[in-house]
Amino acid sequence: MTYEHIIYAKEDHIATITLNRPEKMNAVTGRTMGELAQAIEEVQNDDDVRAVILTGAGRGFCAGFDVSQMVAGGGLAADAQAERWRRLQGDWDLGGGGLLLNLNKPSIAAVNGPAVGYGFDLALLCDMRIASDKARFRGWIQVGILAHEDAMILPRLVGLARAYEFLLTGDIIDAAEAERIGMVNRVVPHDQLMTAARELAAKIAKNPPLTVRLTKEAVHKGLALPVEMFRTFFGQASQFLTETEDHKEAARAFAEKRAPVFKGK
Repeated sequence: MTYEHIIYAKEDHIATITLNRPEKMNAVTGRTMGELAQAIEEVQNDDDVRAVILTGAGRGFCAGFDVSQMVAGGGLAADAQAERWRRLQGDWDLGGGGLLLNLNKPSIAAVNGPAVGYGFDLALLCDMRIASDKARFRGWIQVGILAHEDAMILPRLVGLARAYEFLLTGDIIDAAEAERIGMVNRVVPHDQLMTAARELAAKIAKNPPLTVRLTKEAVHKGLALPVEMFRTFFGQASQFLTETEDHKEAARAFAEKRAPVFKGK
């Protein structure tokens, strides 16, 4: 697929998806959403990719929906390019399956500037967040729209009281405060953002890919499943991993005092 609103790149087992409408602070249109869905599917289906970074071009991470297009074109629903994203997202309902949330590879948001409304959702849907010291976060309430994924994920990151305050006031949270309350993993100087994100992705990509995927799945299941059901999953997953070539390679490398070479098998 030819991308117009995003840039997709892959190097050293790391995919980087860059929202590329800098003149609009990367506000999303239906086309943006369709292309983002395609890129995430590409990551999902590419065994050579072991981690993904999501970021924005220019001064903003994502300023939410492109309001000018919504006014001119009757909203995102009028844009056929949004159909793929809606289908894969479950028509905006995470109960139907969120593309980023359910991605089988670890995801890192490299938040280079304002992440507002839908942009805030995209940052939260990633597994980890590295923020530039220029990053800013704001939710939905100021535009009269119900909180999306942020209503589900944010309380798990920062606690109920702080989540209520942020979601109900529409306050802007700067990078330092986001780090203090646990919304982001860390804050780095703006010019070091992508280096820090790639270093984190590279650490993950060095590990056995199947174990990384099942560890991510275990975290998700651990948040949702009763203990006994989680133990069943853990037992099955552990048995599967002990039979993989990567597990055997890890044991050989330890015995031979060398770095392992994992192949995702």
